[in-house]
Amino acid sequence: MVNRKRKNESGAATAFISRGKAIKILQLSLQDFRRLCILKGIYPQEPKHLKKVGKGSSEPKTYYFLKDIQFLKSEPIIEKFRDYKVFVRKLNTAVAKKEPGTARRLRRSRPVFELAHIIRERYPTLVDAVRDLDDCLTMCFLFACMPKNQKIHTEQIQFCRRLTLEFMKYLISIRGLRKVFYAIQGIYYEAEVLGQTVTWVVPHKVAYEHPTDVDYRIMSTFVEFYCQLLGFINFSLYTKIEARYPPELTLEVPSEIQVESLAIKDEIYEESANKDKWKAEQESVERLQSLFEGLRFFIGREVDCESMVFHIRSCGGEVSWDNIVHEDAPYDADDKRITHHIVDRKQIEQSFSRYYIQPQWVADCINARRLLPVKDYFPGAVLPPHLSPFVNESDGDYVPPDKKRLMGEEVGSVVGDKQEEISEDKAENKDKKKEEKNEEEVPKMSVVAGAVECIDAGKKRKKEEDEVTRLREMAIPKKQKRLYSKLKYRQKKTTQEAKKLEEKRQKYELGEKKRKQAPKKIA
Repeated sequence: MVNRKRKNESGAATAFISRGKAIKILQLSLQDFRRLCILKGIYPQEPKHLKKVGKGSSEPKTYYFLKDIQFLKSEPIIEKFRDYKVFVRKLNTAVAKKEPGTARRLRRSRPVFELAHIIRERYPTLVDAVRDLDDCLTMCFLFACMPKNQKIHTEQIQFCRRLTLEFMKYLISIRGLRKVFYAIQGIYYEAEVLGQTVTWVVPHKVAYEHPTDVDYRIMSTFVEFYCQLLGFINFSLYTKIEARYPPELTLEVPSEIQVESLAIKDEIYEESANKDKWKAEQESVERLQSLFEGLRFFIGREVDCESMVFHIRSCGGEVSWDNIVHEDAPYDADDKRITHHIVDRKQIEQSFSRYYIQPQWVADCINARRLLPVKDYFPGAVLPPHLSPFVNESDGDYVPPDKKRLMGEEVGSVVGDKQEEISEDKAENKDKKKEEKNEEEVPKMSVVAGAVECIDAGKKRKKEEDEVTRLREMAIPKKQKRLYSKLKYRQKKTTQEAKKLEEKRQKYELGEKKRKQAPKKIA
């Protein structure tokens, strides 16, 4: 007898399961189910054929893979969830019956579950954990800056604060900071840890109100897992460099740590095919790691001390601050060895033995990987544009003149371009007048020796390349030709946008030059 294929017994209909059925199978509440999925890293999936999965119904539902739900059945944390529910029921009964002794005994035996086995399961190696560190650091830094709330406990805030400080001290010890960018949302960082690039955001330390449209219970569950993960990573990283964990308040940078971090990079570079490129990158990184060596900074009271200390010490500089802001300052503001004084206000009593600069100078030097001139960053001066180091322009994109100047490219002034255009127009007018005069003159009959035709090799090569490109486009299949036309259209749009931005910049520079050259009105 032939087995008939019945409807909804194979394929997409059996590969997915709705959230309601998953909750019934696991016998959990919706809150516990969400918490379990966050801890285990299981997220909803969107099927391609909604009608097949819904068995003829296109009603919007939340679906999960059936294999993931079956995988959750054997999770030991589910038993802890049930034990916690029993604990809460017994504690409420003891409080209602006014039995303080029983309530104290129950609170001491409160069920606690560990996440160590989940972390080992999701991240078998340390490199895997570091590779997934971006969201972890962003959430931990966010909760470390949050004020106390009914749904956010003080212990969780303090734990996040301690873990983030430990990670920053590790980066200072290996000098792993690579990029810094000040934005409205916060300070964007990029660091290199064990050969992996880690990017995260640190919010500005300003007072704000808690938004009402955010579910803090879900965020707290994420942070609960991320705190355990970051704790394991910090312990492994400190153990790898043979440093004490938890670290002390003053963590010095031994030379052995720096040598080991560079040795890790050497192995990565040797494995790469393009050794010249990686060698140049390694030289640039070594130059960044010793960027502020020999310089002594002092941070004013109005500047964020923690972030500035992190920037300067990650590049080998010495830094101090006012004892009013934080205690245990290495040296006072009157120290004559101070080379740079970081301030963020216009009027200040200045000393001739040091430079007074704004905080943006430190970030721009780190991104440029060299010491920039301080004259553009004096107190009260109009700062140059703070360019994002995370933007990588491709061919045809607009590159700001300030970035070209930092890259060492020559940027022609707008006025010079205008003068060249005017001179070209004048030359064209003269040629036209000469041609009109030659046409008016009657040519005389004569025999002239033939001249050799001059062929421009560049134009000829370009014409051949265009012809080859046209023939290749004709040979593209129809399906791929649509994709090719879309790519060409996007490239054309990018070029047009870059041209518009260049014209705007030219108009702005012309206006600024006219404004500076205009005579000042005397009142």
